[in-house]
Amino acid sequence: MENEELQNKENKNLKDENSEPSKDKQGSEETEKIEEGEQLSPEDEISSLKDKVARTFAEMENQRRRFEKEKDEAFEYGGFSFAKETLNLLDNLERSKQTLESDETIKDKDALKKLIEHIDIINKDMISIFKKNNIEPIKAINEKLDPNLHQAMMEVEDDTKDQGTIVQEIQKGFMMKDRLLRPSLVAVSKKKIDDKQNKQKNQENVEKEAKN
Repeated sequence: MENEELQNKENKNLKDENSEPSKDKQGSEETEKIEEGEQLSPEDEISSLKDKVARTFAEMENQRRRFEKEKDEAFEYGGFSFAKETLNLLDNLERSKQTLESDETIKDKDALKKLIEHIDIINKDMISIFKKNNIEPIKAINEKLDPNLHQAMMEVEDDTKDQGTIVQEIQKGFMMKDRLLRPSLVAVSKKKIDDKQNKQKNQENVEKEAKN
């Protein structure tokens, strides 16, 4: 009887031992299936690679275009800063000319006239060199004020001109091809206010102050 019970226990233990590997094997197969389910199919992998290659080529093309644009701008406007600084020479020539012309001690003398002639020649030569390098002065006098080209420094009463017309050029402006090198500093016209309008405005201001 005891032998029979021992035999049954041994058989049960053998069944349990045989069943555990079976469970482990089953779990392993399920894990493999899950892992296989997470992996992309060959078609999806090819599609993904094609997308990555297309993106890479697009990025390379954009970089190439940026490089070409920067190269063209460097070639076209490489002397932009130099040209802008050189404009100071023209300004100094103009100031020197005005100073000499206003000097009473040498006014109307032949020496002054010859000196002014030489200054004008140098000025014209510089303007000619600028034009050869696509640097042109901006039109200002009698032109309508353009904020993209002109900078208004003051207003001058003038009933003969339309409001906002440039009547004086304080400093000449220049363009380098289609790029603004520096704006023209100008004075623009404004309509005169007659005495009646002044009196009316003063009266309105007095009334406003009285109400307050």
